[in-house]
Amino acid sequence: MANEVEGKMPGTLTGYPGGQHSLSETATPRGNQSHMTEFLLLGLTTDPKQQVWLFATFLAMYLVNVVGNSVIIAAIWGDVRLHTPMYFLLSNLSLVDICFTTVIVPQMLMNMLAQKKTILFPQCITQMYFFVAFGITDSFLLAAMAIDRYVAICNPLHYTSTMSPRRCLLLVVASWMVSHLHSLTHTILMARLSFCGPNIIHHFFCDVQPLLTLSCSDTSINELLAFTEGSFVIMSPFIFIIISYIHITRAVLRVPSGGGRYKVFSTCGSHLTVVALFYGTIISVYIRPSSTYSVTKDRVVTVIYTVVTPMLNPFIYSLRNKDMKQALRTLTRRTE
Repeated sequence: MANEVEGKMPGTLTGYPGGQHSLSETATPRGNQSHMTEFLLLGLTTDPKQQVWLFATFLAMYLVNVVGNSVIIAAIWGDVRLHTPMYFLLSNLSLVDICFTTVIVPQMLMNMLAQKKTILFPQCITQMYFFVAFGITDSFLLAAMAIDRYVAICNPLHYTSTMSPRRCLLLVVASWMVSHLHSLTHTILMARLSFCGPNIIHHFFCDVQPLLTLSCSDTSINELLAFTEGSFVIMSPFIFIIISYIHITRAVLRVPSGGGRYKVFSTCGSHLTVVALFYGTIISVYIRPSSTYSVTKDRVVTVIYTVVTPMLNPFIYSLRNKDMKQALRTLTRRTE
């Protein structure tokens, strides 16, 4: 084992253009090994010219995300007509989207401006924890919204009793609790690993898979958990959504008029769009063997579900929704 570790420990660790760190600067002894105290995040590119327009682009997208989702939350809580289960879940989804991108984008923007693109090991683990927690919470909330649409369309007479305020609150609390327990498990297992070098993360944040590739410990338990339990917490909400929409489609097809079918199914259009964007990208990154891991492909796909999708959600849920448009107009008049 000692020979294997020594083989993975270069004399110098290059982390950013024109700069090097000696091993003693980034590692502390741990028994017969060395443990990295910081990592170097390479980001999306090391080209200074590209970083300028990338910084402007991601700053703009982050601001649109925060402002857009904050407006959605304010509009929902400020309009009594929107105090319904569907909009309660939507307001929570908007809150999680803000938290989700805030965990990643500010650190990425600082790294674009900084010459030394480092992140301390505790900060890296913390970022990973909240990224996983908020990502899974997003997944469960999308499933809860699918259940809400299923009950509203397939069992409208029981909607009020089934989707009572108490049950909606329980759905949201359960989504947060399960997600944080899942993330805590991964974080504890990650923290027990040794990182002996190199310390270069070919990503723009501390994700699970890039960290596992840097560890000089046995990561088989982490990878097994990520593929089994991780697949379960991602796929089980997705399966709930699929089953819900199978029943919704059957119910819609039983509506006699074409106009009636369109009106019923249009209430699900926004949710289906978000589900397709979120799960289409996240499954392609995480639900596959680690041997197929691709740095370049995964960074591009990760940008979509971590930055682009949360930014688009306010537009997707408001542009085709008459109630949301009215609530936004009311909010605008109040602020004038």
